[in-house]
This record gives sequence, structure tokens and C-alpha cells, in this order.
Amino acid sequence: MLYDFIESHRDAILRRAAELAANRGVGGKAEGAQPDGFAAFLDQLIGRLRGDSSGDLIATAATQGHEMLQQGFSIAQVVRGYGDVCQAVTTFAIEQKASITNEEFRALNGCLDKATAEAVGEYERQRDVIVRVRETERLAILAHELRNKLGSAMMSFDALQSGAVGIGGSTGAILGRSLSGLRELIDRALLEARLDGGGVRRERMRAWQLVEEVDILAHFEAQKRGIAFASSCEDREAEIEIDHHIVSAALGNLLQNAFKFTKPGSQVTLATEKKGGQMFFHIHDECGALPEGAAEALFQPFSQRATDRTGLGLGLVISRRAVEANGGTISAEDIPGRGCVFTIGIPLASTAPPTLANPKQAT
Repeated sequence: MLYDFIESHRDAILRRAAELAANRGVGGKAEGAQPDGFAAFLDQLIGRLRGDSSGDLIATAATQGHEMLQQGFSIAQVVRGYGDVCQAVTTFAIEQKASITNEEFRALNGCLDKATAEAVGEYERQRDVIVRVRETERLAILAHELRNKLGSAMMSFDALQSGAVGIGGSTGAILGRSLSGLRELIDRALLEARLDGGGVRRERMRAWQLVEEVDILAHFEAQKRGIAFASSCEDREAEIEIDHHIVSAALGNLLQNAFKFTKPGSQVTLATEKKGGQMFFHIHDECGALPEGAAEALFQPFSQRATDRTGLGLGLVISRRAVEANGGTISAEDIPGRGCVFTIGIPLASTAPPTLANPKQAT
């Protein structure tokens, strides 16, 4: 009987399923990873085929779907995981010349179909819950930050309006910082909305145009903070194909981050480098360096540098999304005793005849 065969070769079947996942080696939590929990599923499958289990197999599959979501597997891996179990059973049975009827194989496929549907359904239900919770949290965070910035701006404006303080003093500086913060929050929200809506519209442009686009605001911000800023783009012919609104926002986020943590009297630079089929945009700051091993953590939600706790550390996360949506990469390197280098890498455009975009025009 099929259930006797599976029970007798349970461990070998599980190993075979793991090998199938490893040989496939595509997408998800890890290349070729096999989810945990299929041993419990196989035990329930044996019981179902034997006829001594009622709803346990379906319940186990639902649990499996939930756990695979928590473990970071994709929905495709949910389906493939059950397919691996089915293939492992059938191929191993053929190799062992097991006497299994067509009816038993149909029963096996029926059980796996039901289990797969239940696991996928539970995966999607739990994923929808997570998405809703995260969206609510994100809106709450944005509203909280906007309220704080607006409150500071209103109090500063009231003080200035009373005539008791001058615009050139600390109250005027608070107003300026609050308004800059509001602008950054709104820019970030607009960028997120565009990324979430899939509104990436690439166009061909020269790399120096992107540098020029962020240069003016960067100089203004640097001057306000008492920081020297310099930008350069030596290759005036290098072309990239990007959504310049999205990438310039990401580049602006990195520059804002550099200004925020660089000490007054220090310097921030933006320079380009054409190498290996890519154009790299390097931002050097003088933040005093990072704790050991902290560079990659900067791109995780709510991770922040140094002691300045303004904002919630989401700018770098969004910057990564923006760059990756344009086929690029983003990274951070610590320069001990000095600061950091943030780098955006964008593939160079093909050699087809160019249609240059003017980044000063809104699309």
C-alpha cells in the first residue's frame, strides 16, 4: 500500500524533496532552501491515505503556509515545496519498484492538491494581514512626524509674529528646520506612493544632468548647516536610463543623510565614477564613522546613526527601493575615523541612439 511505502521510506523521501529544492535553487528566502515542517505534513499524509485521519492534513497545511510566510519563503516556494514532496514520493516509488495502484497515486495527488491550496490560501490571508498592519503603521508614523514638524513651525511662526524675537535668531532657525523637515516628509511620502503604484518611467539622460539636478538644493542645505559641499561629474557623455524623479529623490535622501550627520565645518562630496558597465555616484561624508558592522543595518527600517533621533530612519530604506526599482544598487562603506561613503550604482544605457531627457521638465 502507498501509505506503507511512504511510512517505510519517510526519511529518504524527505531527503529527496530537500535535494529537489537544492537542485532547483531559485528565489525566496534562500537559494535552494527547503521549508521546515514537511515531516509533519508527510506524517499527516500517511494518516490520510490510511484513512485514520480526518482534517489534520488540511490543518497542518494551513500551519505550514503561515510558517513559510514567517520564514521568508515566497508563495512560489509554497507551491514548489508540495510539488517536491509529490515528485519525491513518485520517483522514489518507481526506483524501488513499489507496487502502487493508479487509484493510490490519484489519492496522493488529491491530498497534495488540497494541501497546496490550503497552504497557499493561508499564506495569502496572513500576508494580507501583515500588509494592512504595516500600511496602518506607516500612515500613523507619517502623520505623527508631520504633526511634530508642523507644531514646531507654528510655534516658531507665532513667536516671530509677536515681534519678540528676530528672524535671524534661533527661533528663525527652528522654523527653517521644521519647514525643511516637512518638505522631506512630503517628498518621502510622494516617492513611496510612486514606488508602491509601480509608476517607474525610465528615460535616457546623461549622468551629469542627475548630479546637476540635486546640486542646487544640496548646496543650499550644506550652507544652512555650515558644511562645505562639492560635486563633480567628469564624464559628460556617460548615459543612464532611469526615472530621474525617483533616482534623484534617492540621491537627495542620501545627501540629506550625509548633511544631517556631518559636523559643521566638515565636508560632504558627491562624485561619479564610470566602471564595469555602471555609473557610480559616491557620497562621502564626515560623520565620524559607524560602529563596527553597522553599515548594512542602515538600510533596515528604523535604523539610525549617531545620536540625532529626528525622523524614524526610513529614508535609506526608501532610497534602496527607489534605486533597485531602476535596476541599480546601493551600499554603504565605513571609513574608520572619518565617515562613510554611500554609493548608488546605475547600469549605463545601451549604445542605441539616445533620446536625451531634460530632467528640469516634469513628466
